[in-house]
Amino acid sequence: METTEKAKAMAADMMTGPEVFGQWTYWPELLERPVPRYTSYPTAAEFVEESFEDRQREALKALRGTVSLYLHIPYCREICWYCGCNTGAANKTQRLAAYMEALHHEIDLVSRLLHPSVKVSRIAFGGGSPNAIKPTDFVRLVDKLTLSFRLEKPVLSIELDPRTLEPGWFMAIRGIGVIKASLGVQTLDARVQQAIGRVQPRDDIERAVAGLRKAGVDSINFDLMYGLPFQNDDILSQTLDQSVAMGADRFALFGYAHVPHMIPRQQRIDASELPDQRARFRMAAEGYQRLVGAGYQAVGFDHFALPQDDLAVASRSGTLRRNFQGFTEDQSEVLIGLGASSISEFPELYVQTEKNAGRYRMLVGADQLPGRKGIVRTAEDRRRGAIINDILCRGRAEIDADLLAMNRSRLEPFVARGLARLEGGVLSLLPGNEPYARSIASVFDAYRSGERQFSSAV
Repeated sequence: METTEKAKAMAADMMTGPEVFGQWTYWPELLERPVPRYTSYPTAAEFVEESFEDRQREALKALRGTVSLYLHIPYCREICWYCGCNTGAANKTQRLAAYMEALHHEIDLVSRLLHPSVKVSRIAFGGGSPNAIKPTDFVRLVDKLTLSFRLEKPVLSIELDPRTLEPGWFMAIRGIGVIKASLGVQTLDARVQQAIGRVQPRDDIERAVAGLRKAGVDSINFDLMYGLPFQNDDILSQTLDQSVAMGADRFALFGYAHVPHMIPRQQRIDASELPDQRARFRMAAEGYQRLVGAGYQAVGFDHFALPQDDLAVASRSGTLRRNFQGFTEDQSEVLIGLGASSISEFPELYVQTEKNAGRYRMLVGADQLPGRKGIVRTAEDRRRGAIINDILCRGRAEIDADLLAMNRSRLEPFVARGLARLEGGVLSLLPGNEPYARSIASVFDAYRSGERQFSSAV
């Protein structure tokens, strides 16, 4: 837009005032810059490619106390076009068998390095789709973890694809004691499902919810998306209302990020049918209003949970955190990732396992720890990361004088529009901040120079 056109637009805004959708005011100029989701700081975009085997080994050997585990299954029975996860087609029995053998071997390599005092309090299974493997293979995997680590009544959670959730899985989940599950729902509209390559009848979701409840799962999350092709406010509202009626305990409502140059499978999605930024904002606002109105507590900028759910309790108590799985009530500062592309989180180190499943199997087969990307976290990284975490998880943060002086001008647009308040050295987010929270947090990100591609804040 030319300068004169920008001036005219600003003048028009001053005369008419900004648009308001529900509880949110639309300030498009504050959303122009894509920002990270901040599941870590530094983000994965800053990871360097080199062997982190030695650093990974020393970090594991130095551990004491309580840790969490994350296990990645990088396969799905069907590949959705929108998906940016590290996953491949589970179309060959031998491929899955070889991967599971390597995963068992990596468990051996890692567990042998841990001090006997290290206890595991949480185990999460993600992907891909963990139910791309057979339920018997899942049981064997948990048995392997039980034999290899010192488990302390761990909280078990799993991500599931409702389309391929066979009855045997409910038996396995009950027998093992999984109590938290996340279902990939995305949308319940048939036309939108066709446009994103995920045809999924509502019956699949209802069957999955009923089966998980009978299996003893007490917290079920639905992953939903807005900003999808052919999607509008009414379509999103119908999905939200139907999802609430199915009794989910949590919702994660994500904005679809269309980056086909980075994720080739997204080229199958018709970009001309995607909603524009204003429509995305309106849908996000509608989602917020619908879910809060239905009795869910807003958690952070994109999660919602029933008041009695652990995630909502953590949000109210000030113990909510961000890790590589998003918002979490998990209090462990250490997350050990197992499986291709998984990320391990240590206080002073992030390590990502080799992403390619074939190369991952080769490394593990050679008795090598497979960390092949990562970053050493400096004291400055940890300082800024704590501020970003406090902003996103607690809605307030104490800002050191030097950082405040350095970034005051970048904070001013948010303060001037009533989205944040500065009192002394304390930055507080104000009502209606949710669409801008990541943008506000990014003010304290020393790595952001504008050239990397991230998702829109809404």
